[in-house]
This record gives sequence, structure tokens and C-alpha cells, in this order.
Amino acid sequence: MDPAHPRAGRPRRHRIATGADEDRSPGPVVLNRRAATRPTVTGVERWTAQVTGRLAALAPDRYVVAQPRPRARRRAAAQAWEQLALPARAARLRAALIFSPANLAPLAWPRNVLVMHDAAALREPLAYSAAYRAWHGRLGLACARRAIAVITVSEFSRGELVDVAGLDPGRLTVIPGGVDERFTPDVGPEPALRRLGLDRPYALTIATDDPRKNLAALAPVSTALAAQGIELVWAGDSRPYFARSRSVAGLRSIGYVDDADLPALYRGARTFVLPSRYEGFGLTCLEAMACGTPVVAADRAALPETCGDAALLVDPDDPAALTAAVLAAATESSTRATLRAAGLGRAAQFTWHRTATRIHRLLMDLAERPADQCAKSAQGLPPSGR
Repeated sequence: MDPAHPRAGRPRRHRIATGADEDRSPGPVVLNRRAATRPTVTGVERWTAQVTGRLAALAPDRYVVAQPRPRARRRAAAQAWEQLALPARAARLRAALIFSPANLAPLAWPRNVLVMHDAAALREPLAYSAAYRAWHGRLGLACARRAIAVITVSEFSRGELVDVAGLDPGRLTVIPGGVDERFTPDVGPEPALRRLGLDRPYALTIATDDPRKNLAALAPVSTALAAQGIELVWAGDSRPYFARSRSVAGLRSIGYVDDADLPALYRGARTFVLPSRYEGFGLTCLEAMACGTPVVAADRAALPETCGDAALLVDPDDPAALTAAVLAAATESSTRATLRAAGLGRAAQFTWHRTATRIHRLLMDLAERPADQCAKSAQGLPPSGR
């Protein structure tokens, strides 16, 4: 069975002691799979699907997967489910914890473990709608501050959450994400590229329609690539909570690409470029590397930490430097070979199995501990590692 698929069935009953032994074994950990039910997949949705599925497979008797019913998956209904129905179910199960991997958790539940991927809504508020800023700036921040432990995905994001959100460093643990085994140089790109109408050499960027992604920086890059017979393809959709972004001249937009076609889309590209000014991790760079595609990324936020020495890192606000790097990654044989080899090695360091195993270890430790000892438990894991 696909490890990212929610497991059916009920957890085993946990013994309730009687007589002189008044303690009972901890209840299950409820896995909040709400984000994985969204119709389109970006980094947070992939994180949720991969981690909840793998946790459930690691210890089926210790986890219960919870997600809204199909009729309750639209944004407002799903938010209500998360804040009301989810903690009610956890209470019925006498759950030890609720684990929420997508920035929000049920505020009424007293024992949350939350994954906060970054502090973008606080650091870059104008990139989001007023409603989104209010929701995440108030509810999201309250959830994080009340959680017994917060996981984040990079040392950069850890620093941001301490600096901008004011979180206690002792309750923060860095656990990076991973790369799905589907992303490999062995994938055959041709059928997917035919479906997408990509019949010319292309460079690729994948991003939502978000001003933080800095897609406008790619306009001069597109012009230089066109002179080499290479088009610059932008895959990604718009989200209603993003502030309106301008269209980018010269980029060929193919819209949202189905998750099943992403490995082929990466594999067929001459290079992948991400000029983003703010990323909490940069999963798309690792996915491109895993497919053997040379990567160019901004030297900002978490991207240097995630890419290491396996990408060309450039100032995203320097058009000449960005253009030169993309051209080299797309056309120079020696540069391409070096980046391909380094990228494959870098991506291999990040696996979802390692991510899930580290989270499982933390959750099981926290589930056994009283609330006042949970911060010490979170500090017991190293601050980073893969």
C-alpha cells in the first residue's frame, strides 16, 4: 500500500489499569490530514500526505488518521472541521496528542504538536490577503504559542519563528522534509510532456502566483533563453489568499500540473530555477535535483541551507547574475554535469522515511510525558538533521 495513503480501521484498544495501578497507557495520536484533502498539491499538502501516511504505517496501533468528509473540504468548512470536529473526535478517542503538519491546529485542544513551515504571513504580510493575514496572524500564532511542541523545516524557519513569532526556542525542533521516490532520473518524460504540449527545449519554474516567488525577475532570463531556442515554462496556480501578482512577460504559463506529471516535468527540463525571496525550505529544488535536473536558486532565506553546494545560488535581484546562471545551467555541458551529479547526491540525503521516523520518535516521547515535561522532550532531539 502507498505509505502516503491513510490507513483504514481502528487503533487497538489501550489497556485501562484498575486497582493499585491507576495509570493507563497513553491514547492514540490523532493525525490531522486536512491539508492533504485539498484539490491541488504544493509543499504543505505534500508534507501532510507523506508524513501522515508514513506515520500511520510505522505504528498502526498508535495513530488515527483524521480528515474532513468530502462535503466539508471547502476552505471555510474544512477550517470549522479542524477547530471543532477534530478536537471532539480526539476527545472521544482519549487521544494523547493531535499532530497537525500544516501550520494550523485546533485551538481548543490542549496537547497539540504543530508543524509551522515558515513565518511568511508574519514576515511578508502584504503577500497575503487581509483575511489570510488575520487568520494566521491571530489563530495560527495562538496555536503555535499554545502547542506543546512545534516542528519546523529548516534552521532558517526556526530563526524566523523565534524572531518574528516570538516562539520559545526550547519548543522548536527542526525536521526537514524529504523527496518522494517517484522523483528520479529514470522517469520517462515524453508522455507527460506531450499531454502538456511541451515540444521544445524548456527551462522550468514551479511556483504559486505569489509575489514572494519573485517571478518577475525571470523576464530577462526568458529573453536570453529564447535566443538559445529554449522557452521558460511556469507551472503553478493561483491561491485566493495571495495578494494579486503581476503577470510575467516571456514566461509560458501552463497552469497547475497534476501531481502525477511532476516527475516528468522536472526530468524533461534543461534546468529548474527558483528566484524566490522567501522560502521556508525549497522542496521543489530537491525534487528537481532528484530528477537529475540542474538547479539555479536564490541565495535567500532557506534555499542555501536546503540546496547546499548542489545548485547555482545567485542574488535574485541581480538580473545579469540570474540570467548568466540559468544560461549556464541550461546550456553549458560541464556545468550541467557538475550540477546533475551534485544534485542527485544532495537530494538523496532527504527522504520522507527519515522525516517520518524522526517525527514518530518525538511524538511517542511527547505522548508519554506530562505537559510540563514536553519542552524538555522536544529539546532531546538534535536541532537539525536528515
